[in-house]
Amino acid sequence: QVQLVESGGGPAQAGDSLQLSCRSSGGTETLHMGWFRQSPGKEREFVAIINLDPLRCHYRPEVKGRPTISRDNAKNTVYLQLDSLKPGETAVYFCGAGPSYCVRDVDWPYWGQGTQVTVSS
Repeated sequence: QVQLVESGGGPAQAGDSLQLSCRSSGGTETLHMGWFRQSPGKEREFVAIINLDPLRCHYRPEVKGRPTISRDNAKNTVYLQLDSLKPGETAVYFCGAGPSYCVRDVDWPYWGQGTQVTVSS
């Protein structure tokens, strides 16, 4: 059974950086991985996804250049480095895993519980 556990969230000031981690178990080596976020009153949206092999990444257009997604299969961990954080990026950040390399969250069957990121100005 696939399990995902996120960590690394917390309070931050505008312009700060945070690194989120998602530790997985249960066979995610054959799945694509991604990070999504949900702000209060909004639907969950993708931030970044990463392919299996060869490694390929796709980012939400309006955030491209600031987050960096990476994965370490030896550690069963996916990371999301968030740089130059903005107050509008306050959200619960979720790690997802699934067989489809796509940006729609409904196509991702496995999710972690999320980690809160709060950015103040």
